[in-house]
Amino acid sequence: MTEIDAVSPMQSSASPDFDAIVVGAGPAGSAAALVLARAGKRVCMLERGPFPGSKNMYGGVVYGRILDTLIPQWWLEAPVQRWVTRRGTVIMTETQSLTVDFRTTAWGELPYNGATTFRPDFDSWLAGHATTAGAVLVASTTAIGLLRDASGRVIGVRTDRPDGDLTAPVVIACDGVNSFLAKEAGLYPRAVPENFTLGAKEVLALPREEIEKRFGLTGNEGADFEIVGCTKGIAGGGFIYTNLESVAVGVVLSVTELAAAKVRPEELIADLKRHPMVAPLVAGGELKEYSAHLIPEGGYDMMPELACDGMVIAGDAAAMCLAAGLWLEGVNFAIGSGQAAGEAAIEALDARDTSAKGLAGYRRRLDDNFVLADHRKLRRAPELLMSSRMQTTYPSLMCNLAEGMFTVTNPTPKKGALALGWRELRRAKVKFRHLAHDLYTTARTFG
Repeated sequence: MTEIDAVSPMQSSASPDFDAIVVGAGPAGSAAALVLARAGKRVCMLERGPFPGSKNMYGGVVYGRILDTLIPQWWLEAPVQRWVTRRGTVIMTETQSLTVDFRTTAWGELPYNGATTFRPDFDSWLAGHATTAGAVLVASTTAIGLLRDASGRVIGVRTDRPDGDLTAPVVIACDGVNSFLAKEAGLYPRAVPENFTLGAKEVLALPREEIEKRFGLTGNEGADFEIVGCTKGIAGGGFIYTNLESVAVGVVLSVTELAAAKVRPEELIADLKRHPMVAPLVAGGELKEYSAHLIPEGGYDMMPELACDGMVIAGDAAAMCLAAGLWLEGVNFAIGSGQAAGEAAIEALDARDTSAKGLAGYRRRLDDNFVLADHRKLRRAPELLMSSRMQTTYPSLMCNLAEGMFTVTNPTPKKGALALGWRELRRAKVKFRHLAHDLYTTARTFG
């Protein structure tokens, strides 16, 4: 990668250090820097870690179609662990599990659907494309504040290095879920704790052959399971996915409910690993890594303003993480928003107008592609999925219904599905109006 070891002192406003400064070398920042560098713009990527991906954590599955236009034939070189060919949605109680288990050979060949990767490998690979195109990577450096001119326009950033101020007509803030730059710019007037979850995971080493035997895989096939009902009544969920020689298992938890419950995430992961559905999959795994990370899970309704004079925000900094139950995606939205930010910055720089109006092409691009279209469509999903009925009542009801359906009651005659359903509704004390409301909201959200 192209790196510099020191940051140049701030030059006069008439001669900025760069055309654009990208803060954060994760997927959003690297995509933005790649687009800008390919257009011949002088772009700097600031990364607080020693290398891209060193401080990042995620659920593990990357959906790569967004890369088709950025890096043709990316699948030949991307650091993929496994191509996900088996996808399961699991509903759980303490002793039961009900799984919708889908698998297809099509996802293991072109065009690939999703892959498991390690963030240090994936982020470094994508950032490498940006630096190869001409972007300058400045690692181990934190942007600690914004530089503004007399009118209040953002004209650069301050860093934690001596004489480390950097100037540019455009700053693209991709500095993560707790974006200090977005807050300083006034784009986040109020951060609501209820809109955030904490993701925590363990990576357990297992022999490749054992993983493939336990998950029914061959070659580079991979599996990904998303779980509801495994968090002891705390709003959230769990996950398990496969790498080549390790299995990742973790939970995603409401920050406010986790604090109120006074339970540590690793306790819930331990409970999940003991569950009768999970235990055989992870037995004997050697703990290699534990990590945790805040996730912006409020969706469209928690998104900040996306631009101000001299700055736009992308990726997790702009809450562009889709947590909608059936779809749990982040990296593809980060790349899509970063690409749009880079294109909008080029448009503004060429027009010599980097005001909020000049950068309005960013929002227009997001409106025209999947990033905001999907978030708008699924804006009701976070509230629906984090409700107590979805988290505890319905998992128990559905598991009990399945158990009733599959239990042989001879010599007593079998009950029909409707009779069992009404029995479980009464046991769960679900009011019909609540059930109707949830079914209607589900249909509107996912239909």
